[in-house]
Amino acid sequence: MEGSFTGGEEYQKYFQPRDYLTTYYNFDGSPTPEAEMLKFNLECLHKTFGPGGLRGDTLIDIGSGPTIYQVLAACESFRDITLSDFTDRNREELEKWLKKEPEAYDWSSVVKFACELEGDSGRWQEKEKKLRSVVKRVLKCDANLASPLAPAALPPADCVLTLLAMECACCSLDAYRAALCNLASLLKPGGHLVTTVTLGISSYMVGKREFSCVVLEKEGVEQAVLDAGFDIQQFLHIPKCYSATIAANNGVCFIVARKKPAP
Repeated sequence: MEGSFTGGEEYQKYFQPRDYLTTYYNFDGSPTPEAEMLKFNLECLHKTFGPGGLRGDTLIDIGSGPTIYQVLAACESFRDITLSDFTDRNREELEKWLKKEPEAYDWSSVVKFACELEGDSGRWQEKEKKLRSVVKRVLKCDANLASPLAPAALPPADCVLTLLAMECACCSLDAYRAALCNLASLLKPGGHLVTTVTLGISSYMVGKREFSCVVLEKEGVEQAVLDAGFDIQQFLHIPKCYSATIAANNGVCFIVARKKPAP
């Protein structure tokens, strides 16, 4: 991508949630790379938060974008979930779904798939109701700040979730490393970080507009997580995910890591 790194001001002005949703979260049964990526994330999250998995009281999702799929599994394991995003439009999109407004994006096919993973696709409406009851707030966030949810202040959480967000928010590897430390500050000692990171991606398309990403590689991500004070419990890498025409990449990694207890 030519020019400077896409900053927060550009996201606020130009990022269109519906263009993003229709490009990356169209789940109509077509076997696209984007649909397969969504399935991959849903399967990983089901294994992470399903029976025998992570549980707790509070979970904070950083960089939710306009999406809710990432907390469909976690809503069965946490009683208090915070969604967050930098842009006003994305937070407005989340609120539309939470309030069941007529123009809200239709996530029903994705919710049904999540319920199918849990063994009962017929309870998708119950799942939506459960998620709406467990999401307690939608806040502004900026992972580049020492306090990513400022001015809001929440007690340390049991889990921080961030999917496909840090590579878009951070302009360099050093910024990514600092952002992981900022996320760690939101966690209790012994709490968990759950993240998916796209590797080798320099930019992605939303509609006709291009947004930049920091190019991250597997080894750099792994070392950054360790240096932020985590023990890695799971590190799953798959080659290639999104279509090269909209988001050329070298695959993704899904990570579950535990914050080390205070010394």
